[in-house]
Amino acid sequence: MTQDVLAFIGGGNMAAAIIGGLVAAGRRSDSILVIDPGDAQRARLAAEHGVRTQAAADAALAQAKVVVWAVKPQLFNEAAAPCAAHVHGALQFSVMAGIRSDAIVRATGSQRVVRSMPNTPALIGQGIAGLYARDAVSADERRTAEALLAPTGRTLWVAREEDLDAVTALSGSGPAYVFYFVEAMMQAAQEMGLSAEQGKQLALTTFAGATALAQASNEPPEVLRERVTSKGGTTYAALNSLENSGVKAAFVKALKAAQQRAKELGDQFG
Repeated sequence: MTQDVLAFIGGGNMAAAIIGGLVAAGRRSDSILVIDPGDAQRARLAAEHGVRTQAAADAALAQAKVVVWAVKPQLFNEAAAPCAAHVHGALQFSVMAGIRSDAIVRATGSQRVVRSMPNTPALIGQGIAGLYARDAVSADERRTAEALLAPTGRTLWVAREEDLDAVTALSGSGPAYVFYFVEAMMQAAQEMGLSAEQGKQLALTTFAGATALAQASNEPPEVLRERVTSKGGTTYAALNSLENSGVKAAFVKALKAAQQRAKELGDQFG
C-alpha cells in the first residue's frame, strides 16, 4: 500500500487489529488518522502505534484516500454526519455488521464502497473476512481493500452483498461456536474425572490439530472423519450419539438463524 492518509472512524478492537497489522507491516504511523470520541481509545492507539488521533471529525479527513468505518452499527449515522462533507472522494471501507452499502453511499456521497465481515481471530492475525465491493470500486481499490486486511488473516470475496449475511453466520459468529464446543468438551472432561485445565488443553489442541490437518489435506472433511470412525469404536459411539440427538441438524438450523438475524440487523440499521 502507498502511504496516502488512511482514516479510521472508530478505534475499537477491530480497528486496532488492522492498525497494528499495518504498522507492523511497515506502514508509517503518521499516515493513519483515527477519529474516536473516547479518550482512552485514542490514548491507547497513540501510545501503542503512534497514530494521529482526533476526538471529532474535521477537514483533516479530506486528506484520506481510504476511510475505514469501524463504529457500532447503531452509531453509524451519528458518526457519519460530521464526516460526510470531507469523505466523499475516498474509498469507503466498512467493517461494520448490519450497515449495507446503500446506507454508506447515502451517508458519504461515495459509490466506492467495500464492505467486509471480519472475525475476532483477526486480533492475532488468524482471521478470515468476507468482502463485497460495489460496481464503482476499481480493481486497484479491491487490492487496496485486500491489503488493509492482509495482516489480520485471509480474505474471501463474495459476488452479492446479501452473501455477507451467510459469511456473518459462518465465520463472523463462528469463533463463538468453537468456544461453545470447547466449553462442552471441558465440561465432559470434568465429568469424566479430568480437570478443567486438562480438558481445555485437550480440546484446544485437538481443534487446532484437526483444522490444520483439514487445511493440509486435499480430501473433504467427511473423508477425514470417516478415517477416524471405526464401526463399533469409540468415535463411532460418539458420532452416533450426536446424530441420534440431531446435533448436525440443530447446528445447521443455528447458522441459518444467525444468517436471518444478520439480515434483520441490515433491515434495521442499513
